[in-house]
Amino acid sequence: MEATETRNPRSIGLDAMADDAILGILLDGQERAVAAVSEARAALIEAAGAIVGRVGERGRLIYVGAGSSGRIAALDGMELGATFGWPEERTVFLLAGGYTMAPGMAGSFEDDAERARAEMVLLKPAVADVVIAVAASGSTPFTVAATVAASEAGALTVGLASNAASPLLRAVDIPIFLNTGAEVIVGSTRMGAGTAQKAALGMLSSLVMIRLGHVYDGFMVDLRADNAKLRRRAVQTLTAIVGCGDAEAADALDRAGGNVKKAALVLRGMAPTDAGQALAAAGGNLRAALERLD
Repeated sequence: MEATETRNPRSIGLDAMADDAILGILLDGQERAVAAVSEARAALIEAAGAIVGRVGERGRLIYVGAGSSGRIAALDGMELGATFGWPEERTVFLLAGGYTMAPGMAGSFEDDAERARAEMVLLKPAVADVVIAVAASGSTPFTVAATVAASEAGALTVGLASNAASPLLRAVDIPIFLNTGAEVIVGSTRMGAGTAQKAALGMLSSLVMIRLGHVYDGFMVDLRADNAKLRRRAVQTLTAIVGCGDAEAADALDRAGGNVKKAALVLRGMAPTDAGQALAAAGGNLRAALERLD
């Protein structure tokens, strides 16, 4: 039996326990999930390095999954544009049952391996593309079939699962085993496995984006300043990086068309056009562009 489907001995009599005892057991499960991510750090580092080496200027991140795992994966991908300025057209979701997230979505789509393969083929995965496949059990037919189809087309494949000997982890180029063990509520992988998936995916995508130059000193220098809160954050980022006042930072941000990286170079004395060229020459890396000025 799969580890995620086995009975947790601590859950015997669970429904007859006091509330505090139940929450204690649930919390222990969450802590175990976080520990499982820590144990997978070497695999996450390997995956991030491989992704950075593949995507280049055209490669896509293709998130694949079903059920809770698919929804957790999609949530990670949906944040990449706003947080890191990652192009929306380079983030793709292949989820069993489609993209509509509504209560009561039929689970039968998870078994449709033929449909998964066909949908992946329609996406025309290429060598520069990366598939990030997530399945708590590691055996979901939809997820495995889609991932295998992408691999056959030459895409890099990364898999996250909570069962070590699962078909998904055997099929991918880089397996990430999240050893979350038996769930407190048998098979409810939105809990322990889900927490581990959320943490692992967030850490993986963040490390990738940091290495691709979308972060400087912990600041989101490619954020989209498309509302008042984010504009304030962009101004605060510039004052911290360059050491200027708010008004000066806001003016530079306007001159740079809302681009924080360009604005930082404008504040260092460059014209907006020259700032864009300097960033391009530095591969979009603000730190490298600033170092060249020094």
